[in-house]
Amino acid sequence: MPDLTSYKGSCHCGKVQYEVKTELEQVISCNCSICSRKGHLLAFVDTSSFKLVSGENDQSEYLFNKRHIHHLFCKACGISSFSYGLKPDGTKMYAINVRCLEGLDIDQLAITKVDGKSF
Repeated sequence: MPDLTSYKGSCHCGKVQYEVKTELEQVISCNCSICSRKGHLLAFVDTSSFKLVSGENDQSEYLFNKRHIHHLFCKACGISSFSYGLKPDGTKMYAINVRCLEGLDIDQLAITKVDGKSF
């Protein structure tokens, strides 16, 4: 199992800040209507790997389609740096927009395309 690396992430203005531990072994590029418009690259982590540092009250939420994923975005700058929802087994997970992580070279990541349009 790969080692977990700690990253700091935030929205553009910095009101929403978080820390996440992940190996970034699999980064997802989804073609669903929301991910493709936002340009997200996603990594999924469980609750023990995510900590919101600031900005809980500085976010707004958007739900669509089956309303299973809570798409959060900063009320000030509009950036969606993470979302949360439930895994198929019912446990909470976070979807991290890796483009919002500090010190990460996106060009070094292996990106898996997912056909979210078909779900």
